[in-house]
Formats: sequence, C-alpha cells, structure tokens
Amino acid sequence: MNNFLKQKNEWREVLKIVKQLDPKKLEIVKSTLPILKEHGETITKHFYQRMFKSHPELLNIFNQTHQKTGHQPKALADAVYAAAANIEDMSKIMPALERIGEKHRSLQIKPEHYPIVDENLLGAIKEILGGGATEEVLDAWADAYEIISDVFIRMESNMYKTTEAQPGGWGGFRDFIIDKKVDESEIITSFYLKPKDGQDIARFIPGQYITIKAEIPGQINTHLRQYSLSDRPGVDYYRISVKREDEKENDIPAGIVSSFLHHQMKAGDILPMTAPAGDFYLNTESPLPVVLLSGGVGLTPTISMLNALIAEQPEKEVYFIHAARNSRVHAFKEHVEGLAKENKQVKSIFVYDHPSEEDRKSGVIAKEGYVTLEWLQEILPTKEADYYFCGPEPFMRVVNRALKQWGVPSDRIHYEFFGSFGDLAANVE
Repeated sequence: MNNFLKQKNEWREVLKIVKQLDPKKLEIVKSTLPILKEHGETITKHFYQRMFKSHPELLNIFNQTHQKTGHQPKALADAVYAAAANIEDMSKIMPALERIGEKHRSLQIKPEHYPIVDENLLGAIKEILGGGATEEVLDAWADAYEIISDVFIRMESNMYKTTEAQPGGWGGFRDFIIDKKVDESEIITSFYLKPKDGQDIARFIPGQYITIKAEIPGQINTHLRQYSLSDRPGVDYYRISVKREDEKENDIPAGIVSSFLHHQMKAGDILPMTAPAGDFYLNTESPLPVVLLSGGVGLTPTISMLNALIAEQPEKEVYFIHAARNSRVHAFKEHVEGLAKENKQVKSIFVYDHPSEEDRKSGVIAKEGYVTLEWLQEILPTKEADYYFCGPEPFMRVVNRALKQWGVPSDRIHYEFFGSFGDLAANVE
C-alpha cells in the first residue's frame, strides 16, 4: 500500500513540471475542441486502421475485440478530448490519468509508442477533416499532444520503477505456471498461478488486476487481457477467475482468450504476466463499513476484498451483495455463504434475475430481479459506508446512479470498469 500511494504522489508531482502550451496555440486547440468532439470517433477509427497498417506489430498489444465493438475508438476519442479540454490544468482529471497510466504500465506501453500515436493521430485528423485541418491547427494539436504524451511518459516511468523495485516486483512479462484450475460455476473457472522461477511475488492491493499474454496456436498475434485478482494478497500464488465468453448475437464471436484459457490451458502450462496494477483498490484505513456490490464475473475483485478484510480486519462490518442470473452461473456462492456463517460481521446478499425453481425454494435469494436504490435503502442500515462495485456496464450504471441519488459522497464510491484502456469512466456516469 505504501509503495502504491507513494507512486500516486509522484504522479501528481509530474503535473508541476509539465510545460505549458503556447497561448496562441492554446486558443486554437480550444476553438477546435467542438470539431474534435463531433468527429472524434470517426477520427480515432481511422487512426487505428492507419496505425495498424503501418505498424502491424501493435496488434500484439491492442484488444481487437474492442476494435470490432467500437469501444476502443470511442475510449480514445473521449480520452483525447478530455485531456485537451483540461490541458491548462490536468490535475482536474487526475483519477482518469491515473487509471489510463495504470492500464498502460500493465500493457507495457513504452515511450517509443507515443511518437507512433502522434504521427497517426495527426494524420487521421488531417485526412478526416480535410481543409478544416490547416497547418496552423495541426501544429497546435501537435504541441498539445506532445504535452499530453509527456505527462503519461513521466507518470508511467515512475510506475515502472516503483513496480520493479518493490519486494517480489518485476518488469515486463514474467512466466507463471498454472498450479491448478478450479470450476467455480458453469461459466467461470479459477486459475491458481505460481511463478516459474520460484521467487517471491509482489504484494498487491485487493481490487487490482494483472495482464496475461496469451500465445494461442493458429493466431498470428499474441493477445493481452486484464483480469482482476480474485484472492487476497499475502499468499504464494495469484488467482484469476475467468468467465468463458461464448459467441453472442450481433456477430460478436466467442472470446478468443477466455476460450483458450478454459479449453486449452491446463495445470502445468505457462502464462506470462505483468505485475499487479490498477487504481481500484480497497481503502484499508477507512473506519466505515464496506459494501461490496458485484454483477456476474464482476465479483472477482470484490471476492479479493472480502477475503482480505476477513483475514486482516476481522472486525470490519461488510455487506457482500452479488447479482447473477441464477445459481448455475453464480461463482463462489458456497465460499461467501460459509464466510458469512463463520463471521457475524459479514452479510451475504444475493440477487437473481432468472432464478430456477430450485433457487426460489432454497431461500438463498434476497431479491428476484435487479438491484435498485429503493432496495439498497431497505437492506442497508445506513448509507454511511465505503462502496466498491464492478460488473457489466448496465449494472455499473444503475449502481452508480443509485448511490449518487442517495447522496453518497463521491470519495466513497469506487468502481472498476474493464473497457478499453483509454476509458475515462464516462460509461458508468
């Protein structure tokens, strides 16, 4: 915890030494922001096509599913717009900068990647806007991008150094052996990972994630995916619990990496991964009760938090609220029920939207349907708590709005959104 908080303070120091944009160029950037907002996604879609054509090696870094769904171009458009709109004082969007920086470090984005983005982003702006992108406009945006990229390069340099210097830390990808696989439900499987070199592993803060590199037979490119760590720190392994993403409607194929992990990887196989990262983590210094809310596989970080709280803060009052379709896809159900029985301060509350008759008869369901503000107000004795939530985007939206409507202060609302790495969390507002 101390190393991570020290790192966050260093990031804030970065903003104090970033150079300022020339006033004339600043005015040009400001005056063209509405154009960027209007054409942002078109520009970023073209940017990715342009960049991958000239630098196909970057296909080994970027999630191609997010390209197909449009999540990545939208996220980049939002990120560029927000950074440019706040270029005079980027401390206003520090949480978003930290979130992106953590993603970049985990994915091994390096200083040499930024000029490639610069060249292709400015090229895309020119090609999409045509005559509207004059040399004066492009020059101003080139300087703006240089400042924005300088912020990230400096921040991420601190992150790399801190990550490698911590006990058990490492740089780049490190090989881990799958010690065992455990089925947690019909669609979620846990992977227990131990370092191949037998050395210590870095401690993490409950809620953080790792990035794995999947080298799949028959695939030209490697695939990077981020998964929350689903057990507490302080043990000799990392655990991830992965949902098998089956084929969906709208031409969205089955998840390449999740299918690979479920169907091809077995105990004894190797998974390269980067050190734990992420700005969604449990605040162990708060005296308030903790409310953990999750939907579907979004329970992986909250399970880590629950396990850590019981092990390290056994007197802490905890409400574990999980929403799932039914018991067949509900991972860690027996584990959480057992913890609640053994620890009076822990309350387990389950919500199913498509329960079976057996589920209804079992009495395990606290609510049939969905999480709502009115229901939260009924089951929680007070709103004075720290809230942590993760799940599908619709679930995230509902919970976030409910807590805000209830008047929960923003500094007590914490969430993880696993969109593309440029996401500025607008998806859940």
